Amino acid sequence: MNKSATVRARMEPHLKKEAEDLLAELGLSATEAITLFYRQITLRKRLPFDVVIPNATTRRTFESTDAGKDIVVCTDAEDMFRNLGI
Repeated sequence: MNKSATVRARMEPHLKKEAEDLLAELGLSATEAITLFYRQITLRKRLPFDVVIPNATTRRTFESTDAGKDIVVCTDAEDMFRNLGI
């Protein structure tokens, strides 16, 4: 198939770099990731993920963990279940 259409987007440079670094770890280029995204939109007839506004509890949790507070680190799944009391 002829690939002659162009998509242009502006974004924050650090977001672009971080995303492209992760894509490289997955073995994908930005073009391949965008194509995958568009294919999923056309197949599902919607965005391939939920878009939601976080509630107050979720926002507080994000702020807390971003500040390095209230984080529980587990060494493995068994440790996690022990911490959860399961």
